[in-house]
Amino acid sequence: MSAVAAPASGPAAGAASGAGAGSGPASDGRAVAAVAGRRPLPDWAGGAIGIVSLLAVWQLLGMTVFSDNGAVPPPTGIVAQMLDDGWSFYWPNIRTTFREAAQGWLWGNLLAVAVAALFVVLPITERPLMRLAIASYCLPIVAIGPILQIVFAGDAPKVVLAALSVFFTTLIGALVGLRSADRLNLDLIHAYGGGGWAKLTKVRVWASLPSLFAGLRIAAPAAILGAIIGEYLGGESGLGIAMINSQQALQVERTWGIALVATAVAALAYGATALVGRLLTPWAPRAGRSGR
Repeated sequence: MSAVAAPASGPAAGAASGAGAGSGPASDGRAVAAVAGRRPLPDWAGGAIGIVSLLAVWQLLGMTVFSDNGAVPPPTGIVAQMLDDGWSFYWPNIRTTFREAAQGWLWGNLLAVAVAALFVVLPITERPLMRLAIASYCLPIVAIGPILQIVFAGDAPKVVLAALSVFFTTLIGALVGLRSADRLNLDLIHAYGGGGWAKLTKVRVWASLPSLFAGLRIAAPAAILGAIIGEYLGGESGLGIAMINSQQALQVERTWGIALVATAVAALAYGATALVGRLLTPWAPRAGRSGR
């Protein structure tokens, strides 16, 4: 007769279940590294290796393939030009663009959150207003920029373009978050006599924060882009103005340097918004939390 093995119980079963629960791509990589006798790489190592590899390929192409026309200068040449220009050149332009983008980001997001709350409290308004929101998202910014330049004066066209760049993204994030509130909590507010406003302020707003900050993170670099596009239409200072001037003067390294600075500003805006969202919503699920 063949003996049937009894299922494992006690510490052995716990160890087996723990090993199964910790399975996944991250744990498999660590297990392979442990078997190979080496320490696993930290999470940031992959990104760092990718950036260094990209810079190395960029440097090689800039010194060989694009060395004749100079359209793609090597990173060393761009950094040398940036150091030669100095902080006195970049800071006034960064300050102007950031001010325009921040104002557009604030007004566009405030309007988006207000419209999302209106959709939840008064659902009858969603159909007509959502069509207008979609139309504003589909409008090409470059096409309406000259019209805004005629209608408004000063920095207002840049602020409006930055606001248009962030409105729809934040609207969708806020609306999804407001509608993700727990049904039991909403029923509890209703049982105690609360209406739509009470449900909004006591339940829906807090439930919407993770989704709202996901939209705000995307809106931050979009506001920078909208402000720079607005500066293409005219102005006295700003990263867009400086980029056009350097391009017309055939200063290729400076043009690339301004583009890299604009990218860094957008990345900082994204990172700052993500940090605030992480601090204000510690209960929200994060990527990479499972298995740790």
